[in-house]
Amino acid sequence: MLIKEYRVTLPLTVEEYQVAQLYSVAEASKDNTGGGEGIEVLKNEPFTDKPFLGGKYTSGQYTYKIYHLASKVPAFIRILAPKDSMEMHEEAWNAYPYCRTVITNPGYMKEKFKLVIETLHAPDNGLENNVHELPADKLKIREVIPIDIANDPVAVSDYKPDEDPTKFKSQKTGRGPLQGPDWKDKVNPVMTCYKLVTVEFKWFGLQSRVESFIQKCERRLFTNLHRQLFCSMDRWHGLTMADIRRIEDKTKEELEALRKTGETRGMKADSD
Repeated sequence: MLIKEYRVTLPLTVEEYQVAQLYSVAEASKDNTGGGEGIEVLKNEPFTDKPFLGGKYTSGQYTYKIYHLASKVPAFIRILAPKDSMEMHEEAWNAYPYCRTVITNPGYMKEKFKLVIETLHAPDNGLENNVHELPADKLKIREVIPIDIANDPVAVSDYKPDEDPTKFKSQKTGRGPLQGPDWKDKVNPVMTCYKLVTVEFKWFGLQSRVESFIQKCERRLFTNLHRQLFCSMDRWHGLTMADIRRIEDKTKEELEALRKTGETRGMKADSD
């Protein structure tokens, strides 16, 4: 088991981020769907019966998605696993500002694979020690990884000039560009996504390699998504949650059409 806590700090309020994140996920879903691969949305509905973080958060929005991912899986897994196993099932409970996402592979890996992402969004610059209230044994093995959307390197294939926080300035809010190593201490407003990622991959001979690979993918995903989120501010700023639900409904229809046509899109697995 590998436990890492990624901390992504942004010049937003916690309330703004709720809209920004949902908008950005919808856009990113379209960017990663096509040619038989991508994201299939099965459920998107309210829930009221899940007590999270000691019962502090109990209601919100539930989504159930299937990710069709053949080209996103590393070569050493594609060799070992049958083609029809390249589907990941995602259940997510968004009880904002707390969210919990569970990703499994019920068709092939079953109980041998589980990826859990727990996120708490807080109005600070990322210095809280234990927002997820981990017990001592898990806190001992947790690794904290700050993500700097302006200064952390990104892959050449991931870089887009219009998604560079060091160059973007919002016309609606005047925020940005994010420059210098200490921009997090200068911006107002400020908030941090505390993303606790727990990976379990029970396959003899591959466990540590695959768990490390998945954590690497999560860091890459969080970095790219939040660079895009910040630089798309003028497209989502001012939207209401009702606007977001309409966008999600439209995106669901677009994803189904995209997945059946065109070429594969989005981040591919690194060669191995």
